[in-house]
This record gives sequence, C-alpha cells and structure tokens, in this order.
Amino acid sequence: MATIGLFSDSQGDLDAFDAAYELLRGKGARRFIFCGGRYTDLEDWISRKKQRTKGDRNYSDTDFLADVSNFLTDQDQVSRPAAFGEAAVEKVESEDLAKLKDKFLRTPEKGSVAYLDPRIPKKSVDMLGDALCCVVHDKNELTREDLQNGLVFIHGGGDEPKVVQIGPRYFVTPGKLSGAAQQTCALVQTADRTLKVSAFRLDGQVVWPDEVISVGAKTKVSVK
Repeated sequence: MATIGLFSDSQGDLDAFDAAYELLRGKGARRFIFCGGRYTDLEDWISRKKQRTKGDRNYSDTDFLADVSNFLTDQDQVSRPAAFGEAAVEKVESEDLAKLKDKFLRTPEKGSVAYLDPRIPKKSVDMLGDALCCVVHDKNELTREDLQNGLVFIHGGGDEPKVVQIGPRYFVTPGKLSGAAQQTCALVQTADRTLKVSAFRLDGQVVWPDEVISVGAKTKVSVK
C-alpha cells in the first residue's frame, strides 16, 4: 500500500507548505504531489530548511560560556556532536535535502516562469495503484486525450478539498494552503484496486475521512 500526500496553492506561504508536509508525513506519506500555486515554493522551502539546519549548528552563547568555564578550571573544551560547520556534516544534510526534492511530483501554474519553460511539463502523469493519474494545477487545461487516458485527475485551484466523480473518472483537489477559508491538504492511500482519499486542516482536524474510489476498471491509453 502506498500513501501519497497532496497539497496545492501555497502561494509563497512556506509555513503552510511545511505544516502540510509534516502533517502528511506523520500520517505515513512518503511521496507527495504538489499541484502548483507557486511552483518554486518547493525550492524555497528546501532552501529555508537548509538555512535552519545551519542555524541549529551555530556557536551559541551557552556554548561560549561552557568553554570559558572549562578553560578557567583547566579542562578541555566541551565536546559536542559533529563539530560545528564540519564539511562532512553539511554534505550529508545537503544530500538528504536533495533527496527530499525527489519525493515530489509537481506541476506549474499558468503564467509562471516554470509554466513558460518548455523543459517543464505543464501536466504530469503517474500511477496510483492500478489507476493512471494526471496532475495539473488548472483542471480546465485537461484535453480530450487526457480525459480519455486518465482515470484520476488531481488538480489545484480548489477552495476546499473535493472528490468529484464524472462517469468513470474522478477529480480530486486537496484545497488550498493559502487564499481559502481553510488551509487544507489531503492524503491518498492505494489498496486493493481502491484509493482512499482523506482531507485535513493544517491543525490535523479531519475535514472528511476515507472517500473510497474504485479503480478496478483499467483504462486504455492512446499513444500518438
């Protein structure tokens, strides 16, 4: 069973981005789908985590006083784990944060620099269990081919979390991290040809639990 976290439309609110990540990670998510709403928030969030990690290793006033006290009593400096600023420690943390970025599937919002970059796909496709899933920020950009091929569509731009069924297809939005009445995110669990979708406020309160989507019927994929 895979557990995937969904969130969208952070619009520069890195505290909300971080809160959604930690909440969903605490509920078992190891992969994440970010539907845009400021595509570059992922890099900005990781950059801030790097800065905070470095800040945690700063030589504090308490450290200074401890060293002075030990010097005056003819003792060695206080030993501390992983000497401050050690290149090896920084390398490990840098690698860990680089891997963190790889856990995200994301799509850019219309009008952003990333959206205009031909190297960055405007829509992303992945498998959720047996279901072909298409991820996009604005669901109005889905084409007839997308709708023919996909079974589950995850999108941003929704003021509240929703699962909408139209025929055999499902449209899922986690709501918004910024710019809506409630800051929300969602969780998808894949099991036994079903998807279970739950939505949460950032304080952990459940908005709605376990909406079950049946994905037993496989769709044909047309290739052009």
